[in-house]
Amino acid sequence: MTAPPPIERLALIGLGLLGSSIAHAARRGALAGHIAGHARSASTRNKAVEIGFIDSVHDSAAACVADCDVIILCAPVGAYGAIAREIAPCLKPGAIVTDVGSVKGAVIRDVGPCLPKEVHLVPGHPVAGTENSGPESGFAELFEGRHCILTPAPGTDPDAIRVIHDMWAAMGSDVEMMDADHHDRVLAITSHLPHLIAYTIVGTASDLEEHLRREQVKNGDVVRTSEVIKYSAGGFRDFTRIAASDPVMWRDVFLNNKEAVLELLGRFTEDLTALQRAIRWGQGDVLEAWFERTRAIRRGIVETGQAGGFSATEPKKGSSEDSEA
Repeated sequence: MTAPPPIERLALIGLGLLGSSIAHAARRGALAGHIAGHARSASTRNKAVEIGFIDSVHDSAAACVADCDVIILCAPVGAYGAIAREIAPCLKPGAIVTDVGSVKGAVIRDVGPCLPKEVHLVPGHPVAGTENSGPESGFAELFEGRHCILTPAPGTDPDAIRVIHDMWAAMGSDVEMMDADHHDRVLAITSHLPHLIAYTIVGTASDLEEHLRREQVKNGDVVRTSEVIKYSAGGFRDFTRIAASDPVMWRDVFLNNKEAVLELLGRFTEDLTALQRAIRWGQGDVLEAWFERTRAIRRGIVETGQAGGFSATEPKKGSSEDSEA
């Protein structure tokens, strides 16, 4: 006799990279008896039906969550409050609401007060993703070997926490528990600030691109080529890959974790000034010592198996590791 699925009805609010990947992983592991999905865009809903990773698609978030046991918010963090207010009247007693956002304090602040007392909130953050977005970008292996951090508030029902813990573990994630404020500070330096730097560098390169074009004569015609694009080395290509991440998602991340990001941005600015001074004064020993220390950090990341993410077409290559939509 086949055992019943751990989750009878699963609702996904948002059917982009993470929402579709969750659906694929849940299907592969027989984790849900029914997967309901909602996206604001009709084209996204139609594509999800075409691909076939959900059992039912709904025009509204409220209709999607009806009679569902687990609801996962897979939209940008800035939309969570409005979504919570919409779905709250339709949530059945005992339902569990979780999410995939990379800012957890905002989830507790914006979602928690909207939910009925008999509904449980277990915020979550799968530290996985690619720079791609949309329902066609999802794949079941996205979460394998990646961390998933849960940040439930004190007093959260242990059984609800266990359901979400077991769900992510079944998808292949290494699940950890963490305080929400601590999570937001950790992710500010490991993810949010690097993305901000990538956006800045690529934006600066774009501003300089016109000045760095070179005229060449080819087949009798004068052709202006972009030196920035033509001579992009590996480092700059990595920055452009990160900077290709979803703009709306990252706008909401920075606005909802601004205290931690601004604090760490100040520290980063101080360190950058120190390196600037070392270059100006020819302090090679200072530069070498700094680079040796950071090189050791990279080795540690490789040893823990966190050196690269996945993409649907190029498994185990580098990726942007926080994507919500």
